[in-house]
Amino acid sequence: MTVATSQAEPRLQPLRSALPAPGRFDGPGGVPAAAGIGLRHPHLPAFLEGRPAVAWLEVHSENFLAAGGPRREALRRIRADYPVSCHGVGLSLGSADGLDDTHLARLRDLFAEIEPGLISEHVAWSVAEGDYLNDLLPLPYTREALEVLCRNVDRAQEAFGRRILVENPSTYLQFAAAEMSEPEFLSETVRRTGCGLLLDVNNVFVSAANHGFDPHAYLEALPAEAVGEIHVAGHAETEVDGQRLLIDDHGSRVADGVWELLAAALALSGPVPVLVEWDTAVPALEVLLGEAAHAQHVLLSSWPAGERRHAG
Repeated sequence: MTVATSQAEPRLQPLRSALPAPGRFDGPGGVPAAAGIGLRHPHLPAFLEGRPAVAWLEVHSENFLAAGGPRREALRRIRADYPVSCHGVGLSLGSADGLDDTHLARLRDLFAEIEPGLISEHVAWSVAEGDYLNDLLPLPYTREALEVLCRNVDRAQEAFGRRILVENPSTYLQFAAAEMSEPEFLSETVRRTGCGLLLDVNNVFVSAANHGFDPHAYLEALPAEAVGEIHVAGHAETEVDGQRLLIDDHGSRVADGVWELLAAALALSGPVPVLVEWDTAVPALEVLLGEAAHAQHVLLSSWPAGERRHAG
């Protein structure tokens, strides 16, 4: 489809004029190297009735798969005013059974209609022998699992006719059978398939705390040039058998340590689109926009002094 571009309101113009260019993994709907937010149902009316000041929006692809109807129409209208990224949660890239043909086709149709600037999915599995599990389950970092993941990423990219980004998980256990580290697993996936990385720095922070590894060494082990988008989010802290455990729940403000890790990640990758996720206990839109403003400040600080260039 051809999406009309509305004249930006004056309050949006400084941000958009400073960051006009598409990103390194963009499709036709160019997502800028700026801070965006996840579009959630309680905030739909605000975006349908006005133009909240944010550079771009991300949606969960599976929430908009039904062709026609009010939800898809709402996304079409919003897409006319904002760059959009589609973030999948159900493709199950790690499934040994391969990808579901029907699900793949419905995603392809959605992307053809909406023309998202970025498409992403998780390094996880959720389908086995036709049964769907409503969770993002971890993969063992073995050569066999790598073959499965790469085969499925190749198939998805062929179906969509473009590269996708794959997201690093948050983890709460480690497999004794692992044959490589998570950064090695992700790096090899990028090398074999040509996909990009959606680097979730909150996931890195959570996993590092849970397993005791250095999050900065993790970032440095990734191919920085493959990073096409970064996520930040809040997390919860609990205790299990006397041990501190962080849980990636997307239900609070971004922690100071995650903001610091975002700055470190941007120092390696250069400016890329940064998304603030908030999926549980969704706050007022103003709160979410405030978090995006903080992300924008961190992102702008990653540019060399005096420059406003894009990382593409």
